[in-house]
Amino acid sequence: MAAQLAPVEAGLHARVLDRLGTAICDGELAPGSVLNIDDLVDRYAVSRSVVREVLRVLASIGFIETRRRVGVMIRPSEHWNVFDPQVIRWRLASAGRIVQLRSITELRTAVEPHAAWLAASRVGHDEASDLVGLAAKMWAAGKAGDEERFLQLDIEFHRRILVASGNEMFVRLQDLIAEVLTGRHQHHLMPHHPHEQALQLHAEVAQAIQRRDGDRARRAMVQLMEQAFDEMSSIWEQTGETAGA
Repeated sequence: MAAQLAPVEAGLHARVLDRLGTAICDGELAPGSVLNIDDLVDRYAVSRSVVREVLRVLASIGFIETRRRVGVMIRPSEHWNVFDPQVIRWRLASAGRIVQLRSITELRTAVEPHAAWLAASRVGHDEASDLVGLAAKMWAAGKAGDEERFLQLDIEFHRRILVASGNEMFVRLQDLIAEVLTGRHQHHLMPHHPHEQALQLHAEVAQAIQRRDGDRARRAMVQLMEQAFDEMSSIWEQTGETAGA
């Protein structure tokens, strides 16, 4: 694991891993391409141990495989672990970011409304009150145009709903959702001032959970997911990007 590398090597490992991961997601290194360890050592000016560790990580998420008489080969995207937060981050940094945003938003639309419905019946009183307070802080940050603060609160809001659902598999999606929210922010696919409808829907989700109205919580979360997708669609139409096939 990367933690076993010396501190300097660990930093180099992270840099090389990000560069190779992004290059694969961007198609710069196409499926079927062969990676040569010595070439990678020279290109990135790192040791063979760093390169081997990078390749181990890439293999663990389905990006590469080693074939006899061929070497280390890039695998097609259908073999990738698309739930890995690193993969999501690299895909968001690539030319395929819109396709990635669309697929994750569709996943969120399938999961988060049901998580909100479950949370309404399982959340504790204090946790529900905290969620309402969090929505109020989001409103204030959004109105003030404090993008960094709003992002932090938005990540925490959705994390708490997944946790409150009581479903351990839903909870495991929190890092994935944090990556996509961060990616929207970093790649300017989020308005400077969140739309008032989005702020209101966050408040409605929290209030419905507090009232233990699962059906209303689910409906409000569906509306929030739809609003987020419409918001992104409007921005990428303005920038000329395409959602692809």
